[in-house]
Amino acid sequence: MRKLVFFMLAFVAMHVSCKTATTESPLKGKQIVFVYGGWDGHAPVPTHDLLAAWLRSQGAKVIDSESLDIYTNKEVMSKADLIIQTWTMGSITGEQENGLLEAVRNGAGVAGWHGGLGDSFRNNTEYQFMVGGQWVAHPGGIVEYEVKITDKKDPVTKGLKNFKMNTEQYYMQVDPNVKVLATTRYNGNANAWIDGCVIPVVWKKIYGKGRVFYSSLCHNEKDFEVPEALEIMKRGICWAVMSKYETTENLVKPVY
Repeated sequence: MRKLVFFMLAFVAMHVSCKTATTESPLKGKQIVFVYGGWDGHAPVPTHDLLAAWLRSQGAKVIDSESLDIYTNKEVMSKADLIIQTWTMGSITGEQENGLLEAVRNGAGVAGWHGGLGDSFRNNTEYQFMVGGQWVAHPGGIVEYEVKITDKKDPVTKGLKNFKMNTEQYYMQVDPNVKVLATTRYNGNANAWIDGCVIPVVWKKIYGKGRVFYSSLCHNEKDFEVPEALEIMKRGICWAVMSKYETTENLVKPVY
């Protein structure tokens, strides 16, 4: 039954375009490097298959890689419009990291979700500087929580209402200058000292010339069955892929 639901979701995903002012998807003709692997608990293969099918249905040229060595291929990385990564934990070599960071600094967008981007390489602080945050805990494990849309004008979240997730509620260390689009509030059931704490779950930022989009939602492919979570990811990808083609507004939103 779960496989049937997944394939139905994938079919629907393939036939949904990014919400733009034009009829043509911004993904059409764009070169996207999709890197997946790392810890299997975050379902890198099924989530890749779901989103890669949608990307191709939108006319994107997707280069799939189950190895971080793709980041050292200067020809591929220099032509990349967007890098999507779902690679939880693990380690990355200096050459691999430099290839990724250089591509983004030079204007490639980068997008990802949950631990696949926000808990990838725990020893690499420059990588974390690029992402804009790092996972540190998910109090209570799998819990039900609300996602609150805090920026109702941004194209990524415009028209969406608050919604609930039943998955890991990521507690993150977050760059105070990211543009926050959605947040979540914690109760004290697992850790009394964080009762009422609010943490961002969706944000935008810039690293060098590149657009960075991150969503902490979606522990595995089942979580993408929440329509709002899937829609946010799609819209974030469509925003990030235009990094080399549009002027990016000032995204610094200082908290302090």
